[in-house]
Parts: sequence; C-alpha cells; structure tokens
Amino acid sequence: MANTPDKIVYTARATVTGGRRGGHGVTEDGVLDVQLQAPKEMGGPGGGTNPEQLFAVGYGACFQGAMGLAAKELGVDVSGSTLVAEVGFGPEGESYGLAVTLRASVPGLTKDQTQQVLERTHELCPYSKATRGNIPVTLVAEEA
Repeated sequence: MANTPDKIVYTARATVTGGRRGGHGVTEDGVLDVQLQAPKEMGGPGGGTNPEQLFAVGYGACFQGAMGLAAKELGVDVSGSTLVAEVGFGPEGESYGLAVTLRASVPGLTKDQTQQVLERTHELCPYSKATRGNIPVTLVAEEA
C-alpha cells in the first residue's frame, strides 16, 4: 500500500551528475551543493559526501521532527533530544542494500519512555513510511 500525500506542499529538486564516484549534486536553490565521492571503505578516495551520509541527515532530521508529534501525543517533552542516524551499505544478492539504525537520547525521559516515543515516531515519520518493509530500521533508546 502506497502512502501518498493528499496534497504536495513542497517539492525538493536536485540535479546530480556523475553518480557517487566523483559526481556532483546541487539543489535547485543552490543551498545544498556537494561533491560526491565514495568513501575509502567502499574503495573510493573519500573526501566528498556520499549518498548514505545524505540519507542519514535527511532521515535523521525528518525523524527528529516527527518525534515532536509523537511526544505531544504521549505527553512528554523531547525538545532536548539528540538523534544519531546510521545508514549502513553493503552487498545484497546481486547488488547492494541499506540498513538503518536510529539512536535517540532524551533528557528527562527513561529509556523505556524514549523507546515508546521512537516506536510511535516510526509510525508517523515519512522516511519511516517510505522505508517500511524495504530495509531494516532499528530503533535504539539510549540514556541521556
């Protein structure tokens, strides 16, 4: 089942040339302008941004924003939260796949409360909806 928005209120547009090895990506407004390069761990020279880093930042920012919605429902405050998004990349069959771990700490909440917020957020976050059933996403509550 597709999670289709009722109405598109914003569209991000980026142009990419050259792919992950020696490529370039720039958003339509020019605010994000990155040289793309495979990391040393993947046989590249490093020294540039890679798609997994961009995905980690995007997913992390979206997820942390959605934590506010979940927290409001649950009656807790997550304004001081820290979220670390890890995007793993590796061989899968004939090509490659991703795996994500989202680690959060929230001052003033127990690990159990933080885990509850993470699980509800995972139901609300657009990136989580997009990845659900496609890649493994692990939610980890950590001490603040």
